[in-house]
Amino acid sequence: MKALTWQGKRKIEFTEVPDPRIEDPGDIIIKVSSTAICGSDLHLYEMMGPFMHAGDIVGHEPMGIVEETGSGVVRVKVGDRVVIPFNISCGHCWMCERGLQSQCETTQVRSQHKGAAFFGYSELYGQVPGGQAEYLRVPHGDYGAIVVGSELPDHRYLFLSDILPTAWQGVAYADVPEGGTLAVFGLGPVGQLAARIGAHLGHRVIGVDPLPERRAMAGRHGIETMDFDKHIADRLRERTRRGPDAVLDAVGMEAHGSPGAQLLQQATGLLPDKVAQLAMKNVSVDRTAVLHTAVRTVRRGGTISLSGVYAGAATPMPMLEMFDKQIQLRQGQCNVRHWTDQLMPLAEDPADPLGLDDLVTHTVPLSRGPELYETFQKKQDGCIKVVLQP
Repeated sequence: MKALTWQGKRKIEFTEVPDPRIEDPGDIIIKVSSTAICGSDLHLYEMMGPFMHAGDIVGHEPMGIVEETGSGVVRVKVGDRVVIPFNISCGHCWMCERGLQSQCETTQVRSQHKGAAFFGYSELYGQVPGGQAEYLRVPHGDYGAIVVGSELPDHRYLFLSDILPTAWQGVAYADVPEGGTLAVFGLGPVGQLAARIGAHLGHRVIGVDPLPERRAMAGRHGIETMDFDKHIADRLRERTRRGPDAVLDAVGMEAHGSPGAQLLQQATGLLPDKVAQLAMKNVSVDRTAVLHTAVRTVRRGGTISLSGVYAGAATPMPMLEMFDKQIQLRQGQCNVRHWTDQLMPLAEDPADPLGLDDLVTHTVPLSRGPELYETFQKKQDGCIKVVLQP
């Protein structure tokens, strides 16, 4: 089959790879119909190379049709149309039973001291072949696969794999009080959906992003928007009197405006893999311009919710300010299956309350994936969300 494979820093290739096969009674094989490029994939593209191997199949936002099932699969059947969550969870361990599927004890990558395995996301998360491919093997498919209807287009369901529940969890963790204000930093795919979810739930939402095309998309859905600059904390406090009740950071570790941390990240990428792995596990830092701005911005007693990925082992935090302001901080990988039942009706609603029909900016064949990785990473051509079709 054909798939997108990692071959080095900023080097994704469309290559021939072996077809997946059933390896465990709980496996299913799907023929992928749509698969998206996630902002998290850009971390692999840019800086997570020390944990990647040439030929790794990338991608963790797929959906398609079930082609084959293992002997232990009873809920899902051949021919079902399914969405596949990015994290692989069993559904029956202590963590899964408590809605913490991202910490699944069956698939935890204990060798790396990490939570549940992911599709297509480096040896840190199990080195499981990803979904930017023609076919995908899905471990624990009887629990993980989300069976969906046959009438709506793929994009109304595809985002149940990651960015829609990630945004929903981020807003839930933000704990915005009734009549409160939520500021969303970063209006990429997760930020767009988080802003719309906040508005859907009745909150005042202010979206912050330096790119006018992203602010324009959010504005189409009734979101107040502001540019990001060094005075944004002061301007948000002026607009909200005390500051927003909650701030959702949908940017993460590669935020612009952190030149020192960016230099350290680039220097780490020049080290031999084993040395770079040790550095990233012990002394790495994130670009924290957005995170520190969120701390300055949120009102006293407010909440910061992190949906953007952070990975620095030694990232400095303004603990004095956080303690003095009595800030609550919530974060973590999304527990995708925990939110499925709440989100499915919204995805299928004919009124499209979350605007899923207005998120994808680029739909291209899988073969153009390498080109679109570069376009997305460089924020060219108004690129906000890319869907690939094998």
